[in-house]
Amino acid sequence: MTEQQTTASLANELERFLRGFKDNLGNYKYFERINHMMALGSTSVVIDYIDFDTFTPELAKEMTHRPDEMLEAFNSAVMTVLNEIHPDYAEEIIDSVKVRIGNYSVQRTLRDINAGVIDKLIGVWGMVVRSSEVKPLAKRIGYRCMNCQTINEAQLKGLLLKKPTKCVNCAEKELEMDPENSIFTDFQLVRLQELPEDLPAGQLPHYVEVTVMGDLVDQCRPGDRIMLTGIVRIEQEQISPQIRTSLFRLRMEGNNIEYLGGGAGNKDSRTIERLTIRSEDEKQIITVSSKPDAYDKLIASFAPHVYGHEVIKESILLLIVGSLTKKLSDGSARRGDMNVFLVGDPGTAKSEMLKFAAKIAPRGLYTSGRGSTAAGLTAAVIRDKSGIMMLEAGAVVLGDQGLVCIDEFDKMRPEDRSALHEVMEQQTCSVAKGGIVATLNARTSILSAANPMYGKYDPFKNITENVNLPIPLLTRFDLIFVVRDTPEREKDSRVASHILEIHRDANRAAQPAIDTELLSKYLAYAKQIEPSLSNEAMDIIKDYYMKMRNVEAEGMITVTPRQLEGLVRLATARARLLLKDRVEADDAERAIYLVQRMLETAGMDVNTGKVDLGVLHGKPHSEVSKLKLFIEIFNALSGEDKNDVSERNFIDELINTGKFTEDEAKTYLRKAMQNGQIFERKAGFYAKA
Repeated sequence: MTEQQTTASLANELERFLRGFKDNLGNYKYFERINHMMALGSTSVVIDYIDFDTFTPELAKEMTHRPDEMLEAFNSAVMTVLNEIHPDYAEEIIDSVKVRIGNYSVQRTLRDINAGVIDKLIGVWGMVVRSSEVKPLAKRIGYRCMNCQTINEAQLKGLLLKKPTKCVNCAEKELEMDPENSIFTDFQLVRLQELPEDLPAGQLPHYVEVTVMGDLVDQCRPGDRIMLTGIVRIEQEQISPQIRTSLFRLRMEGNNIEYLGGGAGNKDSRTIERLTIRSEDEKQIITVSSKPDAYDKLIASFAPHVYGHEVIKESILLLIVGSLTKKLSDGSARRGDMNVFLVGDPGTAKSEMLKFAAKIAPRGLYTSGRGSTAAGLTAAVIRDKSGIMMLEAGAVVLGDQGLVCIDEFDKMRPEDRSALHEVMEQQTCSVAKGGIVATLNARTSILSAANPMYGKYDPFKNITENVNLPIPLLTRFDLIFVVRDTPEREKDSRVASHILEIHRDANRAAQPAIDTELLSKYLAYAKQIEPSLSNEAMDIIKDYYMKMRNVEAEGMITVTPRQLEGLVRLATARARLLLKDRVEADDAERAIYLVQRMLETAGMDVNTGKVDLGVLHGKPHSEVSKLKLFIEIFNALSGEDKNDVSERNFIDELINTGKFTEDEAKTYLRKAMQNGQIFERKAGFYAKA
């Protein structure tokens, strides 16, 4: 009797708290929350632990040590209050009312979950790395007797269910499950892993399996940083169905989930939303953007410890902010995310910039190409120990609506790199494995860095010969920058002074113009702005495109509509970064300037010294026209009868055109033989294959 009595008296105490607690404004906070339950259709009430602790400190201590009794008493207290306000709704949700504890102050790291906290309520923070499918879990199962139709109840203990052996009424042994008289709730397994920044040196990250039920299901996705309040449970390890060991494993039963605010997840600014921007932050952001030198300041605040590379820093900022994804009426979309590729000599701080970008982006991930597989980048299907097929998200899926930085892009295996073709243009990632056929969203910007094939970038070769990458992948990048390490006395002296100054006084030398945390919030804020294209900007971009496509001109450049869309994306991103609601002429001009800078380094045809985008698409214009001339002369010499062509004769003819030197003519002849276009019938004489 005493236990029931205590539960009843506890419920009365807690009911007093629910009815009597007033916040600073004098509102009855929890009474109103319970009142709104029916309107919201919710089955749970979140109680702020700090409020509870100030109202009844003795009971708040009990909450940590006897969570099961306390939560049960809390649930019945909520039911009592709800019964008075909305009796019919209370009747409907009688079995699923839950009290969730928010803002819980007894916090531990994942490493501190041990045998000492079994059956206690604790709060841990971590990153969700995996979540299973949602399954129904039985809370109570009714078995119908086949003889006298009596309902026998099976009791649930943890995750184990004990079926009654015989009917309580007539001792009949044949019982059948009756779903009508059973209660089920949604159930999901989630794996929580230590945050990368909390990891001690040289340690593997710890993880804990969490079971979530009811309305907590599907609250968090892989990649989310969360603060989880829950009760630590144990379950026995099983070698086989008959043999159980004396070993147990820990599992947590989730009670409440809150999101960690901020990129690095500082434990104080916890919120239910993902990254939050408070009103005082908004004021600071608007102040920054209203200054005339705002744009230069933003660029200077990006990776201040890296000297120079202003154009690249500017491009990365535009990439983080991105452009708008346009949804068309036929269901297709124009992508708004940009992709930037840095290729250059070792030691030019490419990785530093990538790491900084991943740190300040509202949702950023950094991965290196050598250890990344196709499944690690996109998604993998794995079979759990319970036999459930689970989809484990890879880097580009975790970085959805954010940024993924891939370093050492050239060192990835070709089959892993091919997974990115779909991600970079279609922004989805398709998986078809183990009976799971899914198309996941991967609306992410990709920033990647690679080293040239022979260590240093060879300025006498085109970019496709310098970088070991497939051409279709290269064309998907909006901007490609070649970072060259050329000795220049004045510049080298400034770089050296900058680096040495950082070593002498790290805090002062690399002081950003805008604080890193504010910069991160600024970028998150800028992502919400939706500027529209002005007519002047459209005209400028169109004129530039038409100039590039001018077919009559000698130095015609093969740009594609892909580059046109790239220009629109860059111009929109710049307007967004300056918090403008229209894309103006200066934004379009800046976008053209960035593309021109790219063309001067990556899009230059080294044979002619002219800008030619054909370089990125395989063969520059100059080579294509030479090849055409080569074949025409060969065909003219062999005539209609397909006669053999003398090597000397042919080379002389090629030199006479004025387009070939003798060495070039021989090189082209050798290439044509390797490609199987011509073959040597007898020494010094060639015929068409």
